[in-house]
Amino acid sequence: MLAFHNGFIFTGDTFTAEKAVLVEEDRIVDIVDATEVPSTAEQYNLNGAFLVPAFIDLQLYGGNGKLFSQELNADALLATDAYCISGGCTRFLITMATNTIDKFLQGIEAVKKFQQEYKSGLLGLHLEGPYINPVKRGAHLKDSVKQPTVDEVKLLLDKADGVLKMMTLAPEQCSEEVIQLLLDNNVVVSAGHSNATYQQATTAFNKGITTATHLFNAMSPLQSREPGMVGAIYDHATVHSSIVCDGVHTDFAAVSISKKIMKERLFLITDAVTETTEGEYQHVFQQDRYTLPDGTLSGSSLTMIKAVNNCADKVGLPFEEALRMASLYPATVVKLQKQLGKIEPGYTADLVVLSTTKQVKDVFRSGILCTK
Repeated sequence: MLAFHNGFIFTGDTFTAEKAVLVEEDRIVDIVDATEVPSTAEQYNLNGAFLVPAFIDLQLYGGNGKLFSQELNADALLATDAYCISGGCTRFLITMATNTIDKFLQGIEAVKKFQQEYKSGLLGLHLEGPYINPVKRGAHLKDSVKQPTVDEVKLLLDKADGVLKMMTLAPEQCSEEVIQLLLDNNVVVSAGHSNATYQQATTAFNKGITTATHLFNAMSPLQSREPGMVGAIYDHATVHSSIVCDGVHTDFAAVSISKKIMKERLFLITDAVTETTEGEYQHVFQQDRYTLPDGTLSGSSLTMIKAVNNCADKVGLPFEEALRMASLYPATVVKLQKQLGKIEPGYTADLVVLSTTKQVKDVFRSGILCTK
């Protein structure tokens, strides 16, 4: 048994002091008064630091110099896992942007093989495209953008055998049958890279699309005569949306406005890429962001802890709410909110120790200390 004590513990609901968190094997077994820690437990003295639920990133493409879609191997996934850990993130969806179906099938096989051979934080695959609107393709490959057929989506689902966890698509480019097929196979469908009208987006949300991808970016804007997808997201009672809180993809004031409207429906992603000079997606580091060689914004340089601290320090959100945006809320999107995103008895022991300056100090995944 491992006991975390002498610090500020964020349960996912509130901060508490004078308590200790008891972890046994891969589970949180109890939260007790600090005076009630069993004498046989190994002690982790927080020394006034924070213990918080580990973060979950549902959209990033690689890390530490390895872009998954370019390499499609275990090395790229291990490098991305290490990048996640450095930012306090223990679980992630590796993401592939619009590409050929053959490349997606190769990505699926790489993820399946990796999950069979390695224990890591990889939850599965997020396909961003290719069923997007070419008008809102952003940095995505123009020649690979397409409309789906039922047979093609069935092929992806059959080959994925459960590792396809999320797909970003433009609802106005897809039939109801295609969207329902994805939903029936437990894929989280996220609306994005879309030029949908307010009515088209609202209809899609009412028919089962639960999420939207990187609010504001590559979607029809909120305007007075056509509220667009942004307006539909704001106006819907339950739909979630990710947001890239780096001050580049989204101005911090826009994050603040959105948070006031959406509350717990808004969650953080990094949308992080890594520098690469080969392949279909060549990302060039530009001080605080990545672009294509032609200057098109193509990804962030965020880690999850940086996104959290931006929310607290730049947007002005309460620290505990910024933490929820990186843990409990993404866990809810992928239906893991009963296992991840809180420090409660029965939850998986995915924990981050943050210093008094709110920097990542130690990361535990399933109760095991990870190398930062």
